[in-house]
Amino acid sequence: MARGYDEHQQRKNELNFLAKELVRRSRAKCELCEADGVKLAVFEVPPESDVVTADQCLFLCETCREQIEKPKRMKADHWRCLNNAIWSEIPAVQIMSARMLKRLANEHWAEELLDQAYFDEEVEAQIAEAD
Repeated sequence: MARGYDEHQQRKNELNFLAKELVRRSRAKCELCEADGVKLAVFEVPPESDVVTADQCLFLCETCREQIEKPKRMKADHWRCLNNAIWSEIPAVQIMSARMLKRLANEHWAEELLDQAYFDEEVEAQIAEAD
């Protein structure tokens, strides 16, 4: 049991170490909804890999993080912000944006936005991993 806890703590420390880089990249704003002046935390885009890198992480506000982790609490209007995020140059932002739009497939605007988006093959494959 202690080994699992230690591994979890080590992973958490590795993610926190990336925070400085993510603050610079995100300009201290949520990378999905662009909220600023709020508490932000490192979020690792699933699936987790053995080595933690900034390329597979996002800097998210509590609202986005909670709605990603607890889909039953999703508020569709909050995710209209994906209209901007889906066009990000950062693959992790594109991946998470597309995954959230897929969750909102019953919303006409989300389906339309997803249909308009273009992703390279690598990003497309990672989006599909969540299916």
